[in-house]
Amino acid sequence: MTDSMKHCTICPRNCDVNRYEGEKGYCHAGLLPKCALASVHKWEEPPISGTKGSGTVFFSHCNLNCVFCQNNTISAEGFGKTLTIENLADVFLSQQKKCVHNINLVSPTHFIPQVRQAILLAKSKGLSIPIVYNTNAYEKVESLKLLEGLIDVYLPDLKYVSAEYSKEFSHAPDYFEYAKYAILEMKRQQPNDIFDENGILQKGVIIRHLVLPGCYKDSFAVLDWIKQNMGEDTYVSLLNQYTPMHKALEYKQIARKLTTLEYQKVVKYFFDVGLKNGFMQNKYSATSDYTPLFDLSGLP
Repeated sequence: MTDSMKHCTICPRNCDVNRYEGEKGYCHAGLLPKCALASVHKWEEPPISGTKGSGTVFFSHCNLNCVFCQNNTISAEGFGKTLTIENLADVFLSQQKKCVHNINLVSPTHFIPQVRQAILLAKSKGLSIPIVYNTNAYEKVESLKLLEGLIDVYLPDLKYVSAEYSKEFSHAPDYFEYAKYAILEMKRQQPNDIFDENGILQKGVIIRHLVLPGCYKDSFAVLDWIKQNMGEDTYVSLLNQYTPMHKALEYKQIARKLTTLEYQKVVKYFFDVGLKNGFMQNKYSATSDYTPLFDLSGLP
């Protein structure tokens, strides 16, 4: 473990707590990795899930605090099981044995040093499939550099450009100021999108964006930034799955589902701005039915 855990500044919260001594920062994570589920997931983007599914590992805790989080049981409440580095490496290997296309790390930001160690250990034991880093993008460039050469596919969710929205809905007014540089670093590490013969992404970046009700103009700003800074060929996944969960009903603007018209406006703007590669969702994705059952399955 690196000394970064003695003064934890892994993420933009810069809490400076000593996780070795049990001190807890904004995310409430401890020293060792904590997970809530490891399972084969078939509902990611087609180049991620393919036909065999993605070996998804859900980490407990989170460095954001989104009021609409569908995984709040593990992100805010911290449900999960503490694992050793060896345990986590074995989880990766056990998922690989299920013949999945990749290992999909969901919300690993606050455990970057531990994840790095686990990946290195798993690779020494035969882990060979691509590793996907599935993140809210509230990251520090210097922390992402610890993962250089270990992450094959970056899957960031660029949530906002607006500081007003990121403050109100995720308690992070500086979200975009960090997220934009984090995504550029991801692109630097994996500049080319490489697919296998079955269309499964082996290396590259897909940028997700969850369209929120009443916020379509900020979605336009997200797409503008992607086009201007990442290029027209960037793969973008426009998520239509927003469901008012957790504390969302306390916020009038987002206390409802997204309308078809709102989503169609964002899809149209995707094409208007000149982006070429995208994934869209139908409205039937907007349900809690797609929220995983966090029951510690797949964990030792």
